[in-house]
Amino acid sequence: MRRGGGGREGAAAGASAVAARGWGPWRGARAGTAGRGRGGGRGQRRWRRGGGDGKRRRREGAWALPVEDFPPLLVLAGPTATGKSEVALALCADGAGEIISADSAVVYRGLDIGTDKPTAAALGAVPHHLLSVRDPRASFSLADYRELADQAIRACGARGRLPVLVGGTGLYIRSVLEGGALPPVPAQPDLRAALARQPAASLHARLAAADPAAAARIHPANVRRVIRALEVLAVTGRPISAVWADSAGQRRPARVFVLDRPQSILRERIGARVARMLAMGLVAEVKGLLREGVAVDAQSLQALGYRQTVRWLATGGTERDLAEAIVTATAQYAKRQRTWFRRETGALWIDLGAGPAGDALPEIRRLWGADRLR
Repeated sequence: MRRGGGGREGAAAGASAVAARGWGPWRGARAGTAGRGRGGGRGQRRWRRGGGDGKRRRREGAWALPVEDFPPLLVLAGPTATGKSEVALALCADGAGEIISADSAVVYRGLDIGTDKPTAAALGAVPHHLLSVRDPRASFSLADYRELADQAIRACGARGRLPVLVGGTGLYIRSVLEGGALPPVPAQPDLRAALARQPAASLHARLAAADPAAAARIHPANVRRVIRALEVLAVTGRPISAVWADSAGQRRPARVFVLDRPQSILRERIGARVARMLAMGLVAEVKGLLREGVAVDAQSLQALGYRQTVRWLATGGTERDLAEAIVTATAQYAKRQRTWFRRETGALWIDLGAGPAGDALPEIRRLWGADRLR
């Protein structure tokens, strides 16, 4: 794990070094054609510009960070199991780039198998950041992520390396791209515990009544984010959607690529990944975390694969039952990820079909190095 600071001068020098490598200057993504349509068939790759209706405003709030303080970013986003990590490793293999994770589960130490963390060989080949930075007993907030991600990105720029932001946690990626300070609202354990005892549907309905804009952005199944929105409302007296608007910064310079595959193919890939994780010892890993004192309701154990394994250990069943539960939950999450990234203004989508992830490399290199955003 490598982290660093880097100020305005270091970041500016690093951005120049990145440009000298042929990666080019960026001024941020602009809105493109609305919608994205259904991806192509097996083996097809289709590029399309996605994200919203082109009317999204970019406000420069009081907390906005100057965009020149930030080196240009290459972002690889998309649903889980599309092949983002493989593409990122290939892009950074020549030493020009470093990988910054945008995944809410890999930040925890000890959650290795179920999060499909990079192998020792991958870690040795390319510097990775935001892996195993938090004890699994502790919480990890969006503000925690932004602080560490910003440090890592600026440090990459200061070294003349390209920061490649990789992952499927859309909120993490958006927080980095949009800049601005996050609301300083500390966790309220008693309030969170009281809210957590209520049904998810009731919580979301309560949020919809108080803050329709936030309810439209937060899926009812994402109970932790729903509770956070209600928590901010209770502490500040303001809806979290208003806080988001106030804290929006100037869009940071980035090119966002979203990798995708048809849902049927994605489910096959998820199934293969889950089978591999179980064979590698996911159940033993979860048992070990519980023995070490990680509570069953800890934030870390709410991650995909871990939550289902904890429940399976408590209720029993066959390993096939566990595998099916993880695959189903992960496939449902992939659908929600796709919906989230459709709203990413100016993103370029590539549908890999059933082909290898490496098929995306020529187009990504060409578009990053030649296509200029205005």
